[in-house]
Amino acid sequence: MPDPDGWGRRVLVTGASGYVGGRLVPALEAGGERVRCLARNPSYLAGRFSSRTEVVRGDVLDGDSLLDALRGVDTAYYLVHSMGSKADFEEQDRIGARNFARAARRQRVRRVIYLGGLVADGELSPHLASRREVGRILASEGPPTLEFRASIIIGSGSLSFELLRSLVNKLPLMVTPRWVRTTAQPIAIEDVIAYLIHGLDLGLESSALFEIGGPRRVTYGELMREYARQIGVRRVMVPVPLLSPRLSSLWLGLVTPVYARVGRKLVTSLRNETVVRDAAALERFPVRPLDVREAIALALAEEDRDMARTRWSDAVSASGRRPPWGGSRFGSRIVDRQQALVEVGTERAFAPIQRIGGARGWYYANWLWALRGAADLLLGGVGMRRGRRHPTEVRPGDPLDFWRVEAVEPGHLLRLQAEMKVPGRAWLQFEVEPREPGSRITQTAVFDPRGLGGLLYWYLLYPIHWLIFRGMLRGIARQAAKGTTSAPA
Repeated sequence: MPDPDGWGRRVLVTGASGYVGGRLVPALEAGGERVRCLARNPSYLAGRFSSRTEVVRGDVLDGDSLLDALRGVDTAYYLVHSMGSKADFEEQDRIGARNFARAARRQRVRRVIYLGGLVADGELSPHLASRREVGRILASEGPPTLEFRASIIIGSGSLSFELLRSLVNKLPLMVTPRWVRTTAQPIAIEDVIAYLIHGLDLGLESSALFEIGGPRRVTYGELMREYARQIGVRRVMVPVPLLSPRLSSLWLGLVTPVYARVGRKLVTSLRNETVVRDAAALERFPVRPLDVREAIALALAEEDRDMARTRWSDAVSASGRRPPWGGSRFGSRIVDRQQALVEVGTERAFAPIQRIGGARGWYYANWLWALRGAADLLLGGVGMRRGRRHPTEVRPGDPLDFWRVEAVEPGHLLRLQAEMKVPGRAWLQFEVEPREPGSRITQTAVFDPRGLGGLLYWYLLYPIHWLIFRGMLRGIARQAAKGTTSAPA
């Protein structure tokens, strides 16, 4: 439904800073829609989407702030929930839905599209009951509402998937409560986005509800085993009949504290089966969801692509606060960043980086690098004997001691992927950017641990790695300042 100016209809997205919304907006942009995002703090979305996407200030808990945001909107996506709030999230969800529905009706929005939770009738957890109530409020008090109800969403960054993944990564032996045997019908995030996009053009005279899920029903235990199989680890699960969802949520806060507040509320929902009982969505929409195995494989591959597209240094909070001991988190990866300012141009600052390794060494504690290479040889790895292809040039695919060059942007970026024996995957990246009065060098170490052994490896050796990486960056900065190409002492 393009407008006369050549662009699509006006579409509003709430929750654009969230997991689903953050993936929906680029899909809408690619489809030619005119996108407007509602945000309590628009600065959080600065530079995240296309320059054609409009970001407006508003809050669903403040009804008056929604009127301007909804003016001229054809379709509004409601992707808001308050589980992360310390307050009564059910009441906040209720108020937000009511404010949004009334404002959308007042501004003559054609339809609202809402993503809710897939549940059967019966006793519901507070989380699922609230999601169902939000859908009812939107449909009864607002314009015609198209509600999709989904089970667990599989995708790198999805809260429910990350919770299960965190448990698998950290616990070789899991004492599993009854909810691990609860049945779900997981769906890939790509399929969820496809349904949300197709909802724009569905003929809809009144509110409608569709249940969406993948083609196969699995238990949470089977889902964890499949994830473990794909990352190459073995996990032993010991079922116990007594650990209730409430006790599980408290235990979860100890094992995965980063998800504690939202995770505790989510775990109480795991006693409810989340399976599709009405397959009407397969008849009304041209979406054929991926199997759970394909969805997990795609999530892992997508995480690699996200890491390749993302400046890893941005994983550290822009607030300026010191990162926690051991580095910051980026999905399942651990990121350690260090920076140095040098009073030279970017080409000169990058020169010692592109000459790193081989006979020239690593600018700090070369004997430790040699010791690590010898240990790698004993473990059956490549060691440090490969050196460099060329003393001053690097290109993608080059071996570099026990690293492999993954990406090069002359004068700006060098990214190395580890080929030594480690319980996981590792990268080392250098970036050079102009900063007054010269250049800023950012050195980022990234580790993707494989199970508990990988986590122990990172945290036990972190003091040594921190010392080596810190010294290396200082050595690079000194060489850049000298403007020499001689090997460091």
